[in-house]
Amino acid sequence: MNKVFIIGLPRTGTTSVSVALLEHGFKVAHIGLTKKAFEVADVVSDVPCFCDYPQLDKIFPGAKFIYIDRPIQPWINSIQMLLTKMAPNLADKTGTFHPILKRCFKQTFGDLSADDLLDEARLKQCYLSHQQAVYRYFADRDDLLTIKLNEPNSLHTLLRFIGVSDNVIADNNTTDFPVLNVGSHVASWGEYKHPNKVNTNLAGVEHRKFFDYQKLGLMG
Repeated sequence: MNKVFIIGLPRTGTTSVSVALLEHGFKVAHIGLTKKAFEVADVVSDVPCFCDYPQLDKIFPGAKFIYIDRPIQPWINSIQMLLTKMAPNLADKTGTFHPILKRCFKQTFGDLSADDLLDEARLKQCYLSHQQAVYRYFADRDDLLTIKLNEPNSLHTLLRFIGVSDNVIADNNTTDFPVLNVGSHVASWGEYKHPNKVNTNLAGVEHRKFFDYQKLGLMG
């Protein structure tokens, strides 16, 4: 099958979508930081997909992309909590998070040490800028689906978009996305056990190497 990339921002419901697709038989990586993870997974969500969709579009021809549109005010409240928790580990020199994760958050949210990092107007603009960039990139194309997780039949719409037959959807009896990572909880993916989960840092013959966008001519 063709790859599927979930390109909604963090705290829009990427974990809920990822778990739902696990339950429909897909191999899913919630965050992919190695070439091997991308090669093995059917679906990759969150980092780095919400930043690197133009590069992934070129590396994986025929891929389909899912943009999750969450109401802005609840998203702002949630991302403020996440950034507060993550900020120390996102610092350029002292943060312990993976360089790709740091890059994606910096690309999306700007200076992560800024005094106004959590400002509502600033975060709203970050959300809208990402959304507008996605819609510009995929204008006049049919390989992007926008979903709102709380709308009726959004899961079935997604499944049909990525090629799951109506018979299989009916047999599964699942009509809604699971509600995960509510409030201040951020670890639902790690806690969820499933044989189709793909390790974020899965190693292959090139160990934990990621795609070299510069070598592939995919910078800018």
